[in-house]
Amino acid sequence: MAYLDNILTFVRVYELGNMSAAARDLRISAAVASSRISQLEEHLNARLFQRTTRQLNPTEQGNLFYRGAVTILEAITEAEAEVSSVTQSPRGTLYVAAPLGLGQRIIAPAVPEFCDAYPLINVRVRLSDRKLDLAAEGLDAGFFLGVPEDSNLKIRKITDCPRVLCASPDYIARRGLPAGSDELRTDKHDCLNLRYPGAPEFQWPLQSGGTTKRVTVSGPFECDHGEVLTAWALEGRGIVLKPVFEISEHLASGRLVPVLEDEPPVPIQLACLYVHRRRQDPKARLFIDFMIDVIKREMPDQLPR
Repeated sequence: MAYLDNILTFVRVYELGNMSAAARDLRISAAVASSRISQLEEHLNARLFQRTTRQLNPTEQGNLFYRGAVTILEAITEAEAEVSSVTQSPRGTLYVAAPLGLGQRIIAPAVPEFCDAYPLINVRVRLSDRKLDLAAEGLDAGFFLGVPEDSNLKIRKITDCPRVLCASPDYIARRGLPAGSDELRTDKHDCLNLRYPGAPEFQWPLQSGGTTKRVTVSGPFECDHGEVLTAWALEGRGIVLKPVFEISEHLASGRLVPVLEDEPPVPIQLACLYVHRRRQDPKARLFIDFMIDVIKREMPDQLPR
């Protein structure tokens, strides 16, 4: 298993681009990760990374070995999947991702329940509102709000989540209700926007007169963390576009109030993505099925019965 551990460590270092990050991900020390890479280089008689004090870049040999290493690990995963399907005892480590709002409210709280049911599976969860590259970051599955851009991923749609434009009563008292969506294009109102690296121009898709129009919006506040946008909205800093399930308690309490109800946002797709393989890993399939049941339980008004 030592050689396989070395290969796995190499793949994680290659994908994360950082020895320390890979070590944390694998729950080993940076010294152990470095030692494994050195052992692998000695075995191959080739330098896999160019190391500087600040960067770790793969060499040409490293790029070549990575492609083969990924194939090896995928073959092992499929072989384990075959065995697990026979023994009915899935085991191993599962890497999953989810957006912050969904992850904090639904996915992460249900992980201990899943692990109690399947104690041989270790689950590592990453919560982020930025778009993740599942294959490049070594993730087995990711829950996703929106439309994925990567056609190489398999997608399992869960539901379309209603969304709402809303603001605090204090903001409305100061700035007034927008008379129409065109006012969002002007300085009459501040819009709170989710920004992540590589994000396109902010456009809110609104339903108006039976059609969908994309309204370009702007404002003084941007963040790559959806919960920060909610906090700003509660403080009266602007109008925010959110899935209803993320702010239902604030709508119920009146701390946030819907605006432009005649031009509601287009619902956003909630789906699960996973890397396409000839045979889906049983532990990933178990986790996805389990979490979809949890979502149905926690968001009963948003899913078909």
